[in-house]
Amino acid sequence: MVDISALTAPAVRDAEAGSTRDGRDANAEGVMAAPDPAWLARTAKRTGIPLVALRAYGRASILEATSRPGCHLGWATLAAIGEVESAHGTIAGTRLLKDGRTSPRIVGPALDGEGGVAAIRPDPDGARMHGDDTWEHAIGPMQFLPSSWRTFGADADADGVVDASDIDDAAFGAARHLCSGGLDLRSGSGWTRAVLRYNASDAYVRKVFSAAEAYGRSASKG
Repeated sequence: MVDISALTAPAVRDAEAGSTRDGRDANAEGVMAAPDPAWLARTAKRTGIPLVALRAYGRASILEATSRPGCHLGWATLAAIGEVESAHGTIAGTRLLKDGRTSPRIVGPALDGEGGVAAIRPDPDGARMHGDDTWEHAIGPMQFLPSSWRTFGADADADGVVDASDIDDAAFGAARHLCSGGLDLRSGSGWTRAVLRYNASDAYVRKVFSAAEAYGRSASKG
């Protein structure tokens, strides 16, 4: 069994119930999610993860620990998925903006049955999200299918928009996805099942684990 306990320990937390005057750092339920600035600066330097993306992963871990404390999802797993899916919102020259959105929006390849991918037709909502009314596409920095986004999408930064192209919302959506079904990610089997539910590929699980392990190791260096 793979020991991933060091990877799934909760991120540094600075959370409390309540709401903010401007709503920028509270989720829709009014729970503050503010990773410690010193932790953010230190960990971004050690891991090379863009600060905006790392803030999103830390915030999502805090919010999910508040709503599902039995899941034990840590920031490193989310960061690893963000790395594998979109290089933290910077794939193919895309820019990750300070507000967490990407420019331009990230749209994955057509799921047209070619090259080993599934053939999936979009529904009208999906077509509106990615602009293709023939084939489905994954969207945003965490590469959600529109149907999954409708289930797990959430407004992590309380800006009033649930946006798959906002890494804050997308990271929280990924956390909600990984923690659905009552899984405990402290165990190797629970962690593996969660990541497989996100993307049903053993090769994908290995990539995510390798990235998460590397981030956890880099962050812990003095």
